[in-house]
Amino acid sequence: MSEARLLDTGSVPERFARGWHCLGRVGDFNDGKPHSIEAFGGKLVVWADSKGEINVLDAYCRHLGGDLTQGTVKGDEIACPFHDWRWGGDGRCKSIPYARRVPMRARTQKFETVVRNDLIMIWHDPEGSAADMDALPPELAGVGTGEYSGWTWKTLDVPTAHCREIVDNIVDMAHFFYIHFAFPTNFRNVFEGEQATQFMESTGRPDMAGQGYGDESLVLKSEATYFGPSFMVNWLVTDYKGYETKSILINCHIPTGPNSFKLQYGVAVERGPEMDDKTMNYIAEKYSTMFAEGFEQDVHIWLNKAPVQNPLLCEEDGPVYQLRRWYEQFYVDKADVTAEMTDRFEFEVDTTKANEYWRAEVEENLARKAAEDAAAGTPVHH
Repeated sequence: MSEARLLDTGSVPERFARGWHCLGRVGDFNDGKPHSIEAFGGKLVVWADSKGEINVLDAYCRHLGGDLTQGTVKGDEIACPFHDWRWGGDGRCKSIPYARRVPMRARTQKFETVVRNDLIMIWHDPEGSAADMDALPPELAGVGTGEYSGWTWKTLDVPTAHCREIVDNIVDMAHFFYIHFAFPTNFRNVFEGEQATQFMESTGRPDMAGQGYGDESLVLKSEATYFGPSFMVNWLVTDYKGYETKSILINCHIPTGPNSFKLQYGVAVERGPEMDDKTMNYIAEKYSTMFAEGFEQDVHIWLNKAPVQNPLLCEEDGPVYQLRRWYEQFYVDKADVTAEMTDRFEFEVDTTKANEYWRAEVEENLARKAAEDAAAGTPVHH
């Protein structure tokens, strides 16, 4: 008898990913107050100066460790609540009100910051390199103008899972049926350089109407690209009974500790023909609620599953190992990034067998539901 396969749960990486990470919508930070963000195993302080520029520093004062997020914005600086040391966005101490001069070495850790698509992006690198501006996600035409609704924005804390769990979803065709109640009819991946893309077409499951994507009249075309380790732009075209809506979903995360992260996501809906602001914003909120259900379903799985370094895969599971090799480039020194991690790789899943089985399962579910309704005297609606 062959031996049982052992599950390798591995250990979490000792470092956090190199690359751009999103802190959220710029409008949530430019109120002249300090904001606290858990990130990279510590805490950051985020504030807007008098010119509206966003600044991000390590949250703990280098004097005696005061929490700058509990301090006050004074002019362009953040003032520590402990002894009023004033820190600038460049990481230098600008003044100490009770001292004749500022010590020469009074510097703290700053994070290079860019506002793009009305979102705050910060650069993180354990090696301390300058921010790679070429690695920023693209500017999204029309976002931040009247052509799109403003971003909806929601966050979910994931306290006991590594953020690789959400990145694995890029290749996971089958979970869309079981977790999100959709039929993926086409599914393809392309990895190249620092980008990983999922192309998918799907319809809802009629036996799960009213749940998640579970409406067969909902036809979804999706192109989703990770730009670096943590920021995905998902271009979506939804056809619902002949009414087509275009939207952009941002799906991003920031590691809070070695085995925890905060998931953030937002939707902006493109203004359709004859669509007023009220309708556009209503659709954005509806989509946001739908995606919230989907992400909550994912989080429930992550919080209860084991991490698996050696997944046992079938053909339809997609290129999990190749994706993880792509993802590894963000966890090694830049000098150790290999061609194997960045070379172009393409894979298309044959969804034929899966859809045949799933169609039969859905028909059985619908027939059983109809029989149960008939037995209970519930009128059947067609």
